[in-house]
Amino acid sequence: MNATRLDESTVTRTALVTPGMCGPNSLFAGQLGDWTWETVTALCDVNAFDARNEDGSPTYLSFYYFRIKAGRDMHVNGLTFGDRLDVTSRLFGFGSESILALHKVSPVGGGALAVEPEEFYRFDDPKAVYVENFNRWITRSAPGSNEGLVKSSPVGFRHDHLPRLPDAYSPRRVYNHARSRLTFLDAVPPDRERLSVDYRVDASRDLNGVGLLYFASYFSITDWALLQLWRERGRSTESYLRRVVLDQQLCYLGNADADAVLRIDVDAWGSPGDELFNVVIKNHGRTIAVSTLHVVSTGGSHDGA
Repeated sequence: MNATRLDESTVTRTALVTPGMCGPNSLFAGQLGDWTWETVTALCDVNAFDARNEDGSPTYLSFYYFRIKAGRDMHVNGLTFGDRLDVTSRLFGFGSESILALHKVSPVGGGALAVEPEEFYRFDDPKAVYVENFNRWITRSAPGSNEGLVKSSPVGFRHDHLPRLPDAYSPRRVYNHARSRLTFLDAVPPDRERLSVDYRVDASRDLNGVGLLYFASYFSITDWALLQLWRERGRSTESYLRRVVLDQQLCYLGNADADAVLRIDVDAWGSPGDELFNVVIKNHGRTIAVSTLHVVSTGGSHDGA
């Protein structure tokens, strides 16, 4: 891991954006996840890439809540080959079964060398991407199945040295709201537009190396469903690719097996140029993910371009 340890809870790294970590897809989300696992490995005396519980079974640092907050000047879809980034990652303790990671991503020289909660949660640097991950250790409850995953901490996971996040910033209220209301919005605006579509989990693309529905695939599936609504409204692929996602929150509530047919409901509010979208993904009638997005356009024609 090409990272420098700043203290017991923080590492920093300089990253070169390569073709394998950018584009209108989930590649950068996957890279953010790798940085979370690398940071836990570096600071918590456990190899997150090969962790085992007391029974010797593999246990995985799964993503339960993921937020990417950006600005028009610096956002995920705007990254391209050769960009150089400063990334500071800080961990916060939530006991033996969970952990929180905060990442601040800026252009090199942009000052991403401090991740204090009071500064981080203001989200006030227009040239930074703020990333929040809440992770839980899980294992399979039945061999070969991605359903019914259960909590399971790995042997040797050290967390007592990590700072506690002030209660005012705890993600628990946020993801509990999403889990119960099926949206991150405090109030659902009127006059929504809805599209419901089915998506079959693709065994050639959506699974990770241990056969689970990859956490970053949820971003891709959400984007795919959003694109279906985009086209349903007569809007162009070009305008879709020009979109800027200022804020995306995603709560993971379950997993799915290869070939499972997921039911996806997409709600939309606003007008082209400044919109809110809410995406609910279900597997056999059970909600496995909720995501809310704030999307704006950068200029030019928005529809039928």
